[in-house]
Amino acid sequence: MTDVDVAVVGAGHNALVAAAYLARAGRRVAVFERSERIGGAVSTVEWHPGYRFDLGGSAHILIRSTPVVEELDLERHGLEYLELDPLFFAPFEDGDHLFIYRDATRTSHALEARFPGEGEAYARFLADWRPFARSVRDAFLATPGPLQLARTMGLRSGLARDFRRLLPLLTRPYGALVDAYFREEKVKAPLVWMAAQSGPPPTEALTAPFVLWHPLYHEDGIARPKGGSGMLTAALANAIRAHGGTVETSAPVEAIVVKGGRAVGLRVAGQTVTAGAVLSGAHAIETFRRLLPEEHRPPAARHMRTGNGFGAVVRLALSGPIRYPAHPHDEARVALQLLCRDRRQIDAAYGDYLRGEPSRDPPIVAMSFSAVDPTLAPPGGEVLWLWAQYFPYQLAGERGWDDIGEAIADRIVDAFERYAPGTRDRIVGRLFQHPLWLERELGLHRGNVMHLEMSLDQMFGLRPFLGSAGYRAPVPGLYLTGASTHPGGGIMGASGRNAARVLLGDLERRRWWRGRG
Repeated sequence: MTDVDVAVVGAGHNALVAAAYLARAGRRVAVFERSERIGGAVSTVEWHPGYRFDLGGSAHILIRSTPVVEELDLERHGLEYLELDPLFFAPFEDGDHLFIYRDATRTSHALEARFPGEGEAYARFLADWRPFARSVRDAFLATPGPLQLARTMGLRSGLARDFRRLLPLLTRPYGALVDAYFREEKVKAPLVWMAAQSGPPPTEALTAPFVLWHPLYHEDGIARPKGGSGMLTAALANAIRAHGGTVETSAPVEAIVVKGGRAVGLRVAGQTVTAGAVLSGAHAIETFRRLLPEEHRPPAARHMRTGNGFGAVVRLALSGPIRYPAHPHDEARVALQLLCRDRRQIDAAYGDYLRGEPSRDPPIVAMSFSAVDPTLAPPGGEVLWLWAQYFPYQLAGERGWDDIGEAIADRIVDAFERYAPGTRDRIVGRLFQHPLWLERELGLHRGNVMHLEMSLDQMFGLRPFLGSAGYRAPVPGLYLTGASTHPGGGIMGASGRNAARVLLGDLERRRWWRGRG
């Protein structure tokens, strides 16, 4: 008899989502995490006395478009979401600003009042692409297959309704698509900068869907777990344990055990744990190039592309709240703050990146969620997180991140100071997560927070590679989840949910087949 039905590698949020579904279905589940804490890139620690820092993702956006929280009853297990409204705040160095609110009509009216014609254009943009965005969301919640892209662009996507006008727009770079709707650069820049968070630059071909997710922000919203991002993974672990599963930390997986061509367990800290199936939530490179015995490694795994990093984050403990002269009120602190003067700034930062240099003038996404969650900082204090692009993992010349890290962190803070002067004077603690730090501490190979590059040749049925895109590895009994699989990076949980559904279906079929015998 096996020790467990499913042995899970890693306690990232997708692995925990899958394990929670499996445990809820009555399966014996054991999760093994090498770190002393769960969550991976969805975890929160007290980095500076009294200040709680997320170590990875902070804004919970994508998971809001899934049924994961409700289906797993995570509120009962300790998760409390705090809604953000406004969703986005874009200040400009000339003192101007704009907001994007949860209510789409309010947003359109505000844009129209500030930039005549742009509010109407915004409403038209949402109406044109809302059906497509919903179709993409549905595709993310399904196992990828050969007809998935066709279904995504089918009748439900809205493309059939206005095929001749919309299809050519869909094939454009996302930076060019906004030109079809808007004239004002101050409206275009925040939309494009938010779309750039997946990695590819605004000029890359066939990337329009990155900006076409935008209508769903108004439907699903943005939220923060009270107490930090890690409260999501804490609630998932509670759900697993409540259904009889186990989650072990400081338990490094040394190898996937394969017998008779089938994955039958894990080697954990010198001990063998036998299992009916193995689910790896580790990075695909970790799974296929280290944990899987060499004779079972598929040749296609050698061609997965992680790229050269692309982002870095400065996390700050402040003695007082930030203030934007462009809008010196607390609603600016609530929203995700999109600090990008125009698309030329993004293009220039990407040009630096291509030369192997850190961006000299980085655009920034600022997050000061202590505005809605005072548990993150002591009374009167503030936590501020500055995500900036583009920053290569491998630098040109002889320099390394250990040599230049502090200077680059200063550069990012200086860039923020142009929008919120006086912030530097309030700093009492700092953590800089450059691409090398992300690799060392969070296992994100070459500093890519999306695991693998989010380009068309590594999406849908091609993620992580052809033949392993349905959450089943080429080795029977081995299943995959995490950002290396469909639909990719971000705090969503769809990969974990999809993988659990596939694995449960296979376990049921195996039990039925044995019953017939």
